[in-house]
Amino acid sequence: MARRLVIFDCDGVLVDSETLSSRVMRDMASAEGLDFSSKQALEFIRGRKVAEWVEQLEERLGRALTPDFVPLFRKRAADLFTAELRPVPYVQQVVTNLEVPFCTASSAPRDKIHHTLGLTGLLPFFQDRIYSAYEVGVWKPDPGLFLHAAADLGVSPEHCAVVEDSPVGVRAGVAAGMTVFGYAPRDSGTHTALVAEGAHTFSSMTELPGLLDRWLAAALAEFAAG
Repeated sequence: MARRLVIFDCDGVLVDSETLSSRVMRDMASAEGLDFSSKQALEFIRGRKVAEWVEQLEERLGRALTPDFVPLFRKRAADLFTAELRPVPYVQQVVTNLEVPFCTASSAPRDKIHHTLGLTGLLPFFQDRIYSAYEVGVWKPDPGLFLHAAADLGVSPEHCAVVEDSPVGVRAGVAAGMTVFGYAPRDSGTHTALVAEGAHTFSSMTELPGLLDRWLAAALAEFAAG
């Protein structure tokens, strides 16, 4: 049977960083005169590159933000990560026991990925298999990042599974021709949106090994059928 690959998103899938990043964004937006609820702030940034949502903040404000807005956001978020960041519950057990090759492909800069994975003890699992959209030059929902990761590791797209938590990430995985599993914790409110984009959803990382086992079993059955 052809080699398989599992591609994990990072923020919100491996590390619980998006709730912290959205808190920083919400505070900084409030200082500029824009109010978001906690839920709105999380939905506003989830799965998106910083430049994209900053541009939308500027559109809402009707003016440009100061040049130091993004560096300050990244600094405050990094400080909050150092103080409070945790891995997504049960994800370390998943990658510890996963027998299929895996990697992470994220819209974040490589230094942020290293920082967050390092803080949560996950970096050794992904050390030489980290892919950043900033290095490829394409961001989700463009499938280019996932296709680049698969090609670099020598796996055909149709033999890859993607684990995502955002609609744009799911859209990218589907566009790449990959099977997509959407992580939608029960309190996130994202289940419907992920399903609409084509994901097979689950609410706890404890469910993911079973989903991957069934994905592999189906592939094995297809291979055996010739």
